[in-house]
Amino acid sequence: MVSDKIVVELQERSVVRKGLRSLRKEGIIPAVIHNHGKDSILVSGNLVTLQKVYAKAGMHQPIELSVGGKQHLALIKDVDFEASKHQMRHMVFQAIKQNEEVDAIVPVVFTEGAEIPAERASLLVLKQLDTVQVKALPRDLPNELVISPSTLIEIGDSLSVADLVAPTGVTILTEPETQIAIVEMPKDQMAEADASAASLAEDAGEPDAVESTPAEQAAESTDAAEADK
Repeated sequence: MVSDKIVVELQERSVVRKGLRSLRKEGIIPAVIHNHGKDSILVSGNLVTLQKVYAKAGMHQPIELSVGGKQHLALIKDVDFEASKHQMRHMVFQAIKQNEEVDAIVPVVFTEGAEIPAERASLLVLKQLDTVQVKALPRDLPNELVISPSTLIEIGDSLSVADLVAPTGVTILTEPETQIAIVEMPKDQMAEADASAASLAEDAGEPDAVESTPAEQAAESTDAAEADK
């Protein structure tokens, strides 16, 4: 479950739209707190501070926001990054209550240090899902959901959301059939297998029985007709 209380101080802001560019140049990131159906609170915070908060809390750990002397318990709901530089541009918080369940995005990880049989067999394990959506009380939100990769042995073996075990008080909202990982043959092995199959097919044929082209067939017919004269 979540631990290590995270507290961050934000400043109320009146700057909007075109004025946000000057804030960002000063290393200040605009943000907004959605507040239980009430008017949203426009805030801003230090870029480095918010980057550290996002790295630690992700989108699943409650954060205590201090704004103008008032406290708000919240989750990070969205972060906007500039595509070219992957620079944080904007952050959205969702105010929450300790006694109400909330939706959150939680990381999915393999058991630390666990060996994956398929990889020992030089097969490729494709991780297809890194997070799932869950519902729980803020105090019950897990830092991550752990799954063992020990059943990934042969080509076609897979793990899905249905294989995850949720802690008490946590409901997984992501569709159960969604794949987390699957075992496939590496491309180089696949190419070798295709080449081998083609070679076997060629060996199984009649090498001496080479089919004539239409032109060759016509010439053969002409030769045969002349021979009969």
